[in-house]
Amino acid sequence: MADYLKPLPIPAPESEPFWAGARDHKLLMQKCASCGKFWFPPGTICPHCGAAEFAWTETSGRGRVFTFVTYQRLYNKAWEGELPYVVAIVELEEGPRMLTAITGIDAADVVCD
Repeated sequence: MADYLKPLPIPAPESEPFWAGARDHKLLMQKCASCGKFWFPPGTICPHCGAAEFAWTETSGRGRVFTFVTYQRLYNKAWEGELPYVVAIVELEEGPRMLTAITGIDAADVVCD
């Protein structure tokens, strides 16, 4: 990650497996051993049923744009030269919604499903 120039998060203990997966280009989320549902952001118990047993499980990485914003103004120099850029909440096939940057597509072409 030496060539990555954007700000990096400082993981909390409960989110470290998520960030370790991201470093390996995998989208890992917690999946409840009791009810089988995924959740995000990471936590210590299932928000659906309250169970404390879970496994970090790789997701498909596929989803739909739930909502988004297109940034036309530079708020952090790390994104200099990348305007406009899109930040979205994506609803994953597995259920959870997460905040992410949309890349690989022109900002004007991003739409909500």
